[in-house]
Amino acid sequence: MLRSCCVYGAGILCVLLLIAGIAMALAQVFQKLINNTIKEQVVLENGTEAFSVWRTPPPPVYMQFYFFNLTNPAEVLEGDKPFVLQVGPYTYRSYRPKEEVKFMDNGTRVAAVNPKTYVFEPSMSRGSEDDIVRTVDIPVVSAMEKFKDTIVVSRIISDVMKAKGIGMFRTFRVGDLLWGYEDPLLKELKQFVSDDHFGLFYKKNGTDDGDYIFFTGKQNYQDFARIDEWNGQRTLNWWSTEECNMINGTDGASFHPIITKKEKLYIFSSDLCRSIYAQYESDVSVRGVPGFRFVPPSEVFANITINPDNAGFCVPSGNCLGSGLLNASVCKEGAPIIMSSPHFYQADNKFVQDVLGMNPNKEEHETVIDVNPVCLYNHI
Repeated sequence: MLRSCCVYGAGILCVLLLIAGIAMALAQVFQKLINNTIKEQVVLENGTEAFSVWRTPPPPVYMQFYFFNLTNPAEVLEGDKPFVLQVGPYTYRSYRPKEEVKFMDNGTRVAAVNPKTYVFEPSMSRGSEDDIVRTVDIPVVSAMEKFKDTIVVSRIISDVMKAKGIGMFRTFRVGDLLWGYEDPLLKELKQFVSDDHFGLFYKKNGTDDGDYIFFTGKQNYQDFARIDEWNGQRTLNWWSTEECNMINGTDGASFHPIITKKEKLYIFSSDLCRSIYAQYESDVSVRGVPGFRFVPPSEVFANITINPDNAGFCVPSGNCLGSGLLNASVCKEGAPIIMSSPHFYQADNKFVQDVLGMNPNKEEHETVIDVNPVCLYNHI
C-alpha cells in the first residue's frame, strides 16, 4: 500500500512538472510572439500609435530652474570664496511637438524640427518670475573674454563699465535672466556683437534647436527614433576627436521598445553639445507603471585619467578641467560657460570646496531616466 502511494505521488508530481514545463514554454513562446509583434508595429509612420506618441508625447513635461543667489559679492572681489544660496524651483510646462514632419527614403527616415514652448506654472514654483537673484553678469564676463586681445574694444568695455557702474556681479529678474533682456554693455558694443540682448534661454521659447532626421525603425526596431542627422551633419565639429563628435542615440524623448537591462541608452543633447549614455541601475515604479531606471555613470563626465575617451572634450586641446565639468564655450559662441551637474555632483571635490553652499547628493542631483521596457516614452 505504501508503495502504491509513492508511485501515485510520483505520478502526480510528474504531471505537475509536465504542466509547469508546458506553461513556461508557452509563456516564453507567447512573450516572444508579443515582442516580435511590437518590433514589427513600432515604426514611425502615419496612422500608427508609435508615430502619434513620438510626434506629440502624451505625458506632461515640466522644466524646473534653480538659481544660486550670491550673498557676498564684495568679499568675492577681494578673493574670498563665493557663498551661494539655492532658490527655486521656477517651474515651466514644456510643450514639445514635432513639426514640419517629412518622410524620406521609402519611410526609413523622417525629418522634423522640435520647437519647445515654456509656460510658467506658479502652483509648482517656489517664487515668481519677478524674484530677484544676484549672480555673475555673464555678458560682461563674455565680452571681457572675447575681446581681451583687442585693445580698442577692451578700452571701450572698461570705460562703459566705469561710466554705468557695471560690475562683475548684478541682480536680475528671474524671468529676464532666463528669457532675455537688453543688456547695457552689449548695447554700447552693438557694432562689435551680433545682439544686444542676453538670456540663458534667450530665443529658445517657441523655437527649435535645429533640423533633425530620425530613423523610423522600419528596417530595425532598435533604430526607432535614433538620430541620423542634425542640422545636415552626422557628426559634430566642436570637439577634438571623432568619438566625442559622434551624434549617438535619440533626442531623449523616446527609445526603441523591448529595452533590456544590459544595454546602454544613448542620448544626444544640443544643450550639452554632446552625446551621453545611461546604464541600468534598478527597477522602479512610476505612478504604478513598472520600469527600469537608467543613469549616466560617472565615467561619462570623468577626467581623462579615469576615462581617456573624454580627451576630445578638453578644449583647447589638452586643457582638461577635471571630472564633472564640460567647457561648452566652443558651442556657446565663445561665452565662457562651464557645465556641470547640480551642486557639482560627481565632480572633483575641489570644486565643491571652492563654492560655499554646495551640497551634492545622489537623491536630488543625479540624472535619471525611467523607462518602461515596452512603452515608447520615458520619465526624466
